[in-house]
Amino acid sequence: MTLLDEHMIERRNRWIDEIGALSGEFTENASHIEDKLLEAIRNTGIAVLLEHLRLCSAIPESYGHDSSEEKLYSKYTDILLSASYSQIGLQSVVLDTRANSADVEAVADSYSFVADAKAFRLSRTAKNQKDFKVQAMDNWKYGKPYAMVVCPLYQLPSTKSQIYKQAVTRNVCIFSYSHLAVIVQLSAALGPEFSTALLYRILATVEALNPSKDAISYWQAVNRAMLDAHSSVRQLWKVEKVASAEAIDVAKVHALSHFSREREKIMMMSREQAIRELVTTRKIDSRIEQIESVEINTLMDVNS
Repeated sequence: MTLLDEHMIERRNRWIDEIGALSGEFTENASHIEDKLLEAIRNTGIAVLLEHLRLCSAIPESYGHDSSEEKLYSKYTDILLSASYSQIGLQSVVLDTRANSADVEAVADSYSFVADAKAFRLSRTAKNQKDFKVQAMDNWKYGKPYAMVVCPLYQLPSTKSQIYKQAVTRNVCIFSYSHLAVIVQLSAALGPEFSTALLYRILATVEALNPSKDAISYWQAVNRAMLDAHSSVRQLWKVEKVASAEAIDVAKVHALSHFSREREKIMMMSREQAIRELVTTRKIDSRIEQIESVEINTLMDVNS
């Protein structure tokens, strides 16, 4: 089963190029991205939303570190997150960029929360607790009972990590784009009342856990809350596991192609010493090795 075809990958690449080509005022560019994404969702429905959810999790290696395009890409993932909550049946808004606040706010009839979307470069080797913003999200609730951080599934710790203990202690739900894609599809199939209730069930499940660094116990609880919700979840679950694996391959190809072009530029230089120095200082070989080592993990598996 292949879920991500060539047309989807081409559209993904066009989005990357367009975000990278935007210049001028950040707020205006962010509004342009939001308008275009929401228009595509209105015209095409959840198919395009799922496509973005499945492919958004890797920051393009072609973007400079801490560059305007990297910041716009972060805003793009926040817009996508808010659009997903809206599709599920919540009122959701992307908050204006400012310090000391979450990026997304979502409200249902009986609960509310703040949220943040995370994306990482495949070549990034070291991620620490602060990268996942669990403690910060707790501080940024500002009276709301819950918070959610949505991350690439394959970039989350799969054995033990302090972030899970922090999440349970501080009532911050660590979630993935793959899990969110399942709920988006359930909303279309079963209606917003079901999907908003399921999202609340997941938030409450995290709230009720005993604090622990153990990734397995955390994800088993979240996975079970979803799989036990309805008989149709299991098939959607299988689909998103496939999509997650395929998305890694797509991101790898894009990243490796970029570094291949970068290495070619270096190899065209006239002095051998300069070539060796540039290859070393840009750490291209080590980044390629890191990208090639990324694999699907077992966080969506459930013990029978």
